[in-house]
Amino acid sequence: MAGRLMRALVYDGYVNGVHVEVTIPSPSKDEVLIKVEATSLNPVDWKAAKFRILLRPFLSKTSHSPIPCNDVAGEVVEIGSGVQKFKPGDKVVSVMNIFTAGGLSEYCVAKEKVTVSRPAQVSAADAAGLPVAGLSAHLALTHYVGLKLEHEHEHDENEPRKNILITAASGGVGHYAVQLAKMGNAHVTATCGARNVELVKGLGADEVLDYKTAEGASLTSPSGRKYDAVIHCAPTVSWSVFEPNLVENGIVADLTHPPSTRVMWTNAVNKISLSKKKWLTFTLNPQDDQALKFLVGLVKDGKLKTIIDSKHALSRGEEAWSRGISGHATGKIIVEP
Repeated sequence: MAGRLMRALVYDGYVNGVHVEVTIPSPSKDEVLIKVEATSLNPVDWKAAKFRILLRPFLSKTSHSPIPCNDVAGEVVEIGSGVQKFKPGDKVVSVMNIFTAGGLSEYCVAKEKVTVSRPAQVSAADAAGLPVAGLSAHLALTHYVGLKLEHEHEHDENEPRKNILITAASGGVGHYAVQLAKMGNAHVTATCGARNVELVKGLGADEVLDYKTAEGASLTSPSGRKYDAVIHCAPTVSWSVFEPNLVENGIVADLTHPPSTRVMWTNAVNKISLSKKKWLTFTLNPQDDQALKFLVGLVKDGKLKTIIDSKHALSRGEEAWSRGISGHATGKIIVEP
């Protein structure tokens, strides 16, 4: 498809997108070229756009500005010379590098190692919601909290259940985290806006707090439980709010930003004061397809669902972008070419 053009929406800044026609990318040796059927937006998309503004004086000029969006579901149309798992015509879902991205277009390239087959039972829209948000929830719960999700029906009855708080539980990461935490036999307390309380209960949360109430603002469990872990998906909550709600060795897995001096300072103070409580941050950087394959399998089996806030055509992608920046989406925002 060398030399052919495709439609894309590019962002060289935070707000104003530009519709362009650009050359369809060619897959490298270890990549597949995907005809996009659906992509989804994540906060990292506009955060990366902000970051690029700061780096603009140091970046080389290219023929067009960056194409956002890291989540993509579609059909393989071309493969690199070293690709073994896929062939043209295969339906797939993949996650792209946070800085190169490319999903807000008609075609994009993705690494074979992080691309997964998409069964017929899983729609492109449902699959496109999974990569960044679903993988972030999975990583936080399995790696940081220590839940065993793969064997959700084999829990030791004598093993105490973990008490987990999930903030912004009706959002992209949060709604997956609630469902996955329940598979891990956790007791889940969740926060969200009043309009989404019943939705979050329906996802499995044992207790739901309206974040605008006094109890919601303080993150206090209605049952008086202390939390073994917090999966934090909402902005602007300070350590002083988290700390009294944690058990002695409780953790906060913060998905809202990468490591910062504020987090490092808090952990340093905790260490000096002999506190075992920790504030952890991480950046998603998948190196294989195992976790995404697991999530797609759960969707296929009806054990995990993608809540879709809204769908937008690529030609109206700016509306999707604005909806995302507003911070009021319930579940995932999907763009379909």
